[in-house]
Amino acid sequence: MEQTNNITQTIIDTINTIFENLFSSIDNNLYSVLDDITFISSDILHDKNFENIFGTNTTNGILLIANSLLLAYILYYAIKYLLSHLTYIGVENPSSFIIKLIIFGIFMNFSFFLLYLLLDLNSNISLAIRNLGENLFNKNISFSELINTINTNMSISSSSINIFTIDGLIKGTLTLSLLSLVLSYSFRYIMVKVFILISPFAILSLCLNNTSWFFKSWLRNIFSLLFIQNIVSLVLLILFSMDFSSDNLFSKFIYIGGIYVLIKANSFVREFIGGVSTNISQGANNISKLKI
Repeated sequence: MEQTNNITQTIIDTINTIFENLFSSIDNNLYSVLDDITFISSDILHDKNFENIFGTNTTNGILLIANSLLLAYILYYAIKYLLSHLTYIGVENPSSFIIKLIIFGIFMNFSFFLLYLLLDLNSNISLAIRNLGENLFNKNISFSELINTINTNMSISSSSINIFTIDGLIKGTLTLSLLSLVLSYSFRYIMVKVFILISPFAILSLCLNNTSWFFKSWLRNIFSLLFIQNIVSLVLLILFSMDFSSDNLFSKFIYIGGIYVLIKANSFVREFIGGVSTNISQGANNISKLKI
């Protein structure tokens, strides 16, 4: 009997050791990265390779392709205008088309600078929310600080995790949920870069009425992707504003609720203004539905 108990205890200790190492590794390595990929600013543009892909001027990169499409737009309009005299289908006035072509052509070539301003504006809003929390609660409003707060309030350290207790189960749930956040916001980070790259084509689409839907869809999607970090900042602010106790089970479940809100933040934004899902299982399907 005693030998059976020893074997059982050894198995339990081994399982706990495995989870201790796993949770400690995730806490120490992933969550500082989560702050970087969630709170996007104009720094995302400070990448030499990315700038070369986008185009440093009108003779290279994506900008070269977009400027080449200007000629395609002119040719398309010219053919459509000529055919309108035969089919009697109305087209917009040539002077109106030329004015739009010039205006949006200029905006297209300055799209990198315009996106720089948009990213900075959105970053400053989320930063202002977090700075408010820092001034009020004397804490850095971030994911890394949230993990430290959770571990402190749950009296969890890397050497005291017991996965077979309520604290251990809650800690495991939080860790796996936050790991899901890392994957989700990594996907979002890449999607923001993708929408930045197609921004010249989105602006160019405004030259014609029947292609302007592409710009509207692009704007809605990139705005929703960027707006998520403001929702995240507000959720973190609320979590840090609460007075939690390590002896209160209610506090621990509130943490789980807060993490769940962070996971569902993209869904809330999509229901409010639309946009691409950053859920790994849904994102690929939604990319093909930009016009919806």
